[in-house]
Amino acid sequence: MAAFMLTAMTGSHAQPETALLHRAQDAITTVIVHDIFSPPVASRIYLYSSLAGYEATTAGTGKTASFKSIRPDFPAPDPAIYRKQIDVPYSSLYAMLLTASRFVFSDTAMLDSLQTILKSYPALPAGVKKASEAWAHTVSDSVMSWSRTDNYAATRKLRRYSHLKDPAAWIPTPPGYMAAVEPHWGKMRPVIIGSLAEYRPATPMPFGKDSGSAFFKQAMEVYQASKKMSPGDSAIALFWDCNPFHLTTQGHLNLATKKLSPGGHWMSIAGVCSRKAAYGFNRTVSTYLLTAIALYDGFISCWDEKYRSNTIRPETFINAYIDENWRPLLQTPPFPEYTSGHSVISAAAAEVLTAVFGDSFAFDDDTETAYGLPIRSFASFRQAASEAAVSRFYGGIHYREAIENGSVQGKKIGLAVAAQAVNGLLPPKTP
Repeated sequence: MAAFMLTAMTGSHAQPETALLHRAQDAITTVIVHDIFSPPVASRIYLYSSLAGYEATTAGTGKTASFKSIRPDFPAPDPAIYRKQIDVPYSSLYAMLLTASRFVFSDTAMLDSLQTILKSYPALPAGVKKASEAWAHTVSDSVMSWSRTDNYAATRKLRRYSHLKDPAAWIPTPPGYMAAVEPHWGKMRPVIIGSLAEYRPATPMPFGKDSGSAFFKQAMEVYQASKKMSPGDSAIALFWDCNPFHLTTQGHLNLATKKLSPGGHWMSIAGVCSRKAAYGFNRTVSTYLLTAIALYDGFISCWDEKYRSNTIRPETFINAYIDENWRPLLQTPPFPEYTSGHSVISAAAAEVLTAVFGDSFAFDDDTETAYGLPIRSFASFRQAASEAAVSRFYGGIHYREAIENGSVQGKKIGLAVAAQAVNGLLPPKTP
């Protein structure tokens, strides 16, 4: 039996298998970008694929607790019959990528990635490989079964969003005037946070178009900031843009540019920091899952608020009451303004990653180099989350209130996920 497989089965640190795990996560992001999933839907794919990768590790040394320990309704499969027959990292990679293929449009591409990545895995005895793949299918089937109860299918059948005839309400913005994204996402089942009312942000300030109103003043703040934008401010806005579908118009032509979602950026940060910390396979799998939970619950809470408060975007307000020719630096996304999604999910992910790595874990974020942007360095996850939040102000697509209250909202969610899930799902560090 290969030495590599022995280290995998005992759960000790083996760099090759962990490197393949990062490749698998990158492959999932690549397909998510290609298929242009909205940020909330992308977070769902990250959640369930990460959960499958994690749950497969429970057939290992017994140091990994089942996800059922924090979600008793999860139909966890029994790993007992596989515990002595499989290669755990191989099963985990297989379960993770197989599950991802079941959520994306480009399932063939995802399965091709599965085969390509597993071909890089050192050879296994035929019996071990067969048992490992059988366990992966069992885990993936259990994850899929649980996913069918999260209310996603029901939200597909609800009526399309109807715009309100109210000057304070959100309406689609140029250049694409796209339809509302996931107006019913607040009806999805969270993983940790339970009652959404407990995490609801402060009520946004009342609408006012009079120049003396607080609402007008906050819109004017966005407008004036765009007029005196420094190169540093612009760099921050562009780095955290994370627009899955940027539309450029040239005459009668519409040209789309695909990029990773905000959640994809934070999943990338989880990988960057797991590499820096030299985490072994199981701890890296857990880190990806914990990050995905924070993102998923953050999007549900944020979207619940967005379509309740239904706040007008700065671009619409400024065009109507301040300057009809003004355009923000970033393209306004197609959903209501309050609260800022970047602020919510970044603060949530930052709290979870702080619980995993520590509150002064410095890192170099190279996520956006694939899109021609430079590396940015951060002294902590909270600093990165703060910058991600303010980027939406610099970009001209959020008022300061949505950013500040969204950050509070996200931090509360992240702390809840950290308190209820980190100790249960994060295995001890390995040499």
